[in-house]
Amino acid sequence: MERSKALGEEKISALLWKFSIPAITGMVVNALYNVVDSIFVGHGVGEIGLAAVTIAFPIMIVLMGFGMLVGVGASAVVSLRLGEHKQHEAEKILGNALTLAVLLSLSLTMGILLFLDPILISLGAQEAILPYARDFTKIILIGSIFMYIGFGLNSIMRAEGNPKMAMATILISAGLNILLNPLFIFIFHLGISGSALATVLSQGVSAVWVLIYFFSKNSLLKLRLGNLALDKEIVKSIFKIGMSPFLMQIAASVVTVLFNYSLLQYGGEFAVASIGIINRIAMLMLMPIFGLSQGLQPIIGYNYGAKNYGRVKKALKMAIYAATIFSTIGFLLIEIFDQQIMMLFNDNPELIGIGAHGMRIYLCMLPVIGFQVIGANYFQAVGKAGYAIVLSMSRQLILLIPLILILPGILGLNGAWLASPIADLVSALLTGLFLSKEIGKLGIMQK
Repeated sequence: MERSKALGEEKISALLWKFSIPAITGMVVNALYNVVDSIFVGHGVGEIGLAAVTIAFPIMIVLMGFGMLVGVGASAVVSLRLGEHKQHEAEKILGNALTLAVLLSLSLTMGILLFLDPILISLGAQEAILPYARDFTKIILIGSIFMYIGFGLNSIMRAEGNPKMAMATILISAGLNILLNPLFIFIFHLGISGSALATVLSQGVSAVWVLIYFFSKNSLLKLRLGNLALDKEIVKSIFKIGMSPFLMQIAASVVTVLFNYSLLQYGGEFAVASIGIINRIAMLMLMPIFGLSQGLQPIIGYNYGAKNYGRVKKALKMAIYAATIFSTIGFLLIEIFDQQIMMLFNDNPELIGIGAHGMRIYLCMLPVIGFQVIGANYFQAVGKAGYAIVLSMSRQLILLIPLILILPGILGLNGAWLASPIADLVSALLTGLFLSKEIGKLGIMQK
């Protein structure tokens, strides 16, 4: 209980870094192994392998979306319950989260595998790409149960006040993936299947790690058999808060499909391979911000539940400043080293040229994304799911999809690249409007 109690008493600056640095380290390493995966695929399989992984990416986004529905939702509710000193309820949420993770992963795997080829073809897999995309996706789907357990319970590990152990989970998984990828691709000559197999095996180790932790004496919350039976009210509370990141991921999947089609039409397979690389670089640059928001979540959730609104505002302000610094540094690195970054993944001059140009445009609004991520995450952390959903959906559905459908017809390939930064800017402005009103309400509640 002492770990969670510190959330309401320790100095905010020290607490934010104490929770964020392990999360940032874990998330950056996690993104780094995705980058390394792409480097190995790009050199070991070629641009057709990069295109195949990009085509399969919407399915992976959907899988992660359901994982976030449970993991993010459960961790936010756990933080709130611990802030209210309701440990027994927090343990029930943990048990229900595990059951939901298993049920969702099995259902999705069976459903998608039954229609895998038609799904991949509808996502844009042409005849040459389809076998590669099929081999990769099959293995990812079969092993997705490990991702659900590892990701979902790891979020709760952080929420109960143990960010270092949560970081260790990610580091173990990422480190193993980085080791296995070149082994399977270059030594065992398993091609793109080797990359998928490395991912699944590393996620399997991560799942076992978190399960052992919650059965051990080191955890505040314990996995108990009686808490595995689903409780209607708990499931509703998890889904209510987890719905925002879930819908954001589903919308992101739709956006990715439309984007891939647009890139195929206006830039061909090289443009599709390029966006696969760009997305991984973007994730690497954004992971410090996501790690910061993950570290912030239990601090805000606990103190909001305990009605310590002054601490909530201070933590939020500090996180916004830090996120803006991180995102601006990422922007500068991309603008200065665009060609060198693309050359890490492939040595084809045409791919490098298209990718470097696209990356500069696609990520030109990176400096404002840090603020938007932290702002949207605030509403999630305090249980105001409606606001979080509106902010998430405003970027993906209201802004980005129409822009992807309209701009390429006017500006060609440049129009496709421009859709994302325009949506980022408008979404950040909307987040600022919502957040300023919310902070005003906190001031009144504090009085």
